[in-house]
Amino acid sequence: MVEYNIGAKIKELRKARKLTLQAVATETGFSPALISQIENNNVSPPIATLSKLARFFDVKISHFFEEEEDARCYEVVRVDDRRVVSRVISKDGKGHGYTYEALSVHNLNKKMEPFVVTVAERSDDETMYSHDGEEFLLILSGKAEMLLNDERIDLDAGDAIYFDSSMRHRMLSRDGNEVQLLAIVTR
Repeated sequence: MVEYNIGAKIKELRKARKLTLQAVATETGFSPALISQIENNNVSPPIATLSKLARFFDVKISHFFEEEEDARCYEVVRVDDRRVVSRVISKDGKGHGYTYEALSVHNLNKKMEPFVVTVAERSDDETMYSHDGEEFLLILSGKAEMLLNDERIDLDAGDAIYFDSSMRHRMLSRDGNEVQLLAIVTR
């Protein structure tokens, strides 16, 4: 798997629009310090943060993963070619302990963004996120706990959940062991 760096793309979008860190922070609700850390690749944003930044810059999440290539009508992403984002950090600077792998990285004018998400361990941080769109999650392995607004939903391998992403949400490992899931996010 290839470790993929998205900070430069975010910085490029901001500078192309002649925006300051403060202007982006004000519009997205994130701190200027966090935006700077993301741009300088000191931290990688979770999917919800990346989604909010993509919406703000009016690009698809895949924009942060794509390489400069011509658009295609289909795409095959081999397991060793997946773009991996790890060391995900929350806006308060605490680690989340999960990674996600983009399963589609080229600009195909798609309406959904597929990822394999790995939750490495049980986290005490229960910060929840929300963004526009919808999500479909399929637990591939492990025991998960889905925080959805004020509910806690236990999910096991093979279980799936579909929800409006504007609901506050967070996926946790239920027993402290690794959880792997397929996440499909619409914009």
